[in-house]
Amino acid sequence: MSNDFLIRFSYVLLMGFGFPIMRYMSIHFETLNNNAVRFISGGLLFVFICVLKYRNELVKLLREPAIIFYLLLLAVFMTANMYFFINGLKYTSALAGSVFGIISMPLAVIMAAIFFRDEREKVKQKNFYIGSALAIIGSLVFVIYGNKSNTGNDFITGSLFLGTAIFIQSIQNLVVKKISKKLNAVVISAFTATLSGIFYLILAKNSGVIYQLQDVSFGLLIGLIFAGMYGMLTGMLLAFYIVQKQGIVVFNIIQLTVPLSTALISYVTLGETISVYQGFGAAIVIVGCVFSLRKKQQ
Repeated sequence: MSNDFLIRFSYVLLMGFGFPIMRYMSIHFETLNNNAVRFISGGLLFVFICVLKYRNELVKLLREPAIIFYLLLLAVFMTANMYFFINGLKYTSALAGSVFGIISMPLAVIMAAIFFRDEREKVKQKNFYIGSALAIIGSLVFVIYGNKSNTGNDFITGSLFLGTAIFIQSIQNLVVKKISKKLNAVVISAFTATLSGIFYLILAKNSGVIYQLQDVSFGLLIGLIFAGMYGMLTGMLLAFYIVQKQGIVVFNIIQLTVPLSTALISYVTLGETISVYQGFGAAIVIVGCVFSLRKKQQ
């Protein structure tokens, strides 16, 4: 169980850095170029790892072609998800991007419970509902007081983008859960990231925006490549691993704590402020999440 806690903590902490990085890159790169470079760089890193350690997993793809269909489907969902998500970050803030997981939690949990028996068992517990309610209330307090100055058209537009991305992610995690019974999370990440990167590269080339990369400084482009590797390792691999090993319900509860980490990192790196009310909301979130997960950690 201590290993489960370490993975959860690592995901929350690393995603706290991930959102400001994505926010920064979304300002300096057009969305298609941004995602093309990030996904391809992260995907190639995963492919390299697969060739070294998971060659036997690749054989499964030849034996079960149906898995390839699900990987393609997952890549399509990931492509759509991140297109809307990065556009949403561009118009809002790093904090807003992380807190939109609040909206997705009820939908994601309901969908998981409908399709998977083990997820249904998790939501039958009373402490899950009490803890989740506390966490959602705390998160709402956190986001309301964190974004009270962002009420213009840009924020509304960005919110629509983020809301669409979160809805797609809820469906996407169902596909991840299904595939994870067959393949290692690293292999799933390798195919998903690489295929999504290729999709973005094709879209960027066909729309002509890919030529904008010629005007970007070499240092910033290298930064985007490393940001892609970091983002895929945290936002994709760790997320897929948690869904695979601990379930969709647990993953969505953990998501509610990401805004806390994001706010602290954003305060230091981007100057996004944290109010006393946000601190109060954060405390409620932590209590709620611990209460929701308490029985599963015994």
